[in-house]
Amino acid sequence: MKHWVEAARLRTLPLSVSGIIVGSMFALAYPTTDVLTPTEVFNWQLFGFALLTTLGLQVLSNFANDYGDGIKGTDNEDRIGPKRAIQSGVISPEAMKRAIIITSVLTFISALLLIYFAFGEAYIWYSILFIILGLLAIASAIRYTVGNTAYGYRGFGDFFVFVFFGLVSTLGVNFLYSKEVDYRLILPAIAIGFLSVGVLNLNNMRDEASDRKAGKNTIVVKIGGEKAKKYHYFLVISAMVLVLVFAFLKDFNFDQYIFVVAYFPLTSHLITVYRNKEPRALDPELKKLALSTFLLSIILSLCMIFFFSDVIVNS
Repeated sequence: MKHWVEAARLRTLPLSVSGIIVGSMFALAYPTTDVLTPTEVFNWQLFGFALLTTLGLQVLSNFANDYGDGIKGTDNEDRIGPKRAIQSGVISPEAMKRAIIITSVLTFISALLLIYFAFGEAYIWYSILFIILGLLAIASAIRYTVGNTAYGYRGFGDFFVFVFFGLVSTLGVNFLYSKEVDYRLILPAIAIGFLSVGVLNLNNMRDEASDRKAGKNTIVVKIGGEKAKKYHYFLVISAMVLVLVFAFLKDFNFDQYIFVVAYFPLTSHLITVYRNKEPRALDPELKKLALSTFLLSIILSLCMIFFFSDVIVNS
């Protein structure tokens, strides 16, 4: 059990639900554009299944990553990060493959329940659309490193992380509540996507040498470590700016800018990356960036909820 828990990589789970939290709490804070006659769209049952499905996808991705990199030999003695389950031999490739299948099935069942509770029988085309998205999400989680055409080995990992952990996670879950795309949520959705890509980019910066040797052509391998740093600055700083613009456009009160507390660890992280000369030293920064993103999502969500409450009171 200890080895399976380690293979699930618990430290990646808070990051995976950041978009779900922001999209869901946006539905709770802004149920309608008309604050005088709000229509309740948030549902705790949907929120629970959204979290469960997303966590399932993240664990599935971690299992598949362990399996794909393990059987390809990418996880070897040259790898800087912690040893993976297949690499160390504590879990066999056959057992991991079975775990991938089981996790895929359970995650898909959770996704079906989520879709059913969101749309029921009244929105059949929406249900079909989200079933397709669910299948694509499961396939993407597996195909990142598994197979001869794994997209993570061709430099497309950043794009898929941005789409699924940013746009689909944040905007998609909000659509489950509201049955419409709310343009106001685009800015924080992009921000969460950028920060999620930042975590992947940081991981690839750490593993640049071993990935290049193994033929895993990530964006970092393609552009080099120095340019990858500049790319990293763009991702994190842009995310911070986008959230500030969102707060400004939503007329946040001064005390509701408390979410900038999360900017302190993000700024500290950027300084560490700027000064870094040894890829091995970047490993602790993965946890810092992931938890900072999670912290930002929590505080921003609370700020949105309090903002809507203030509007109702003042109205």
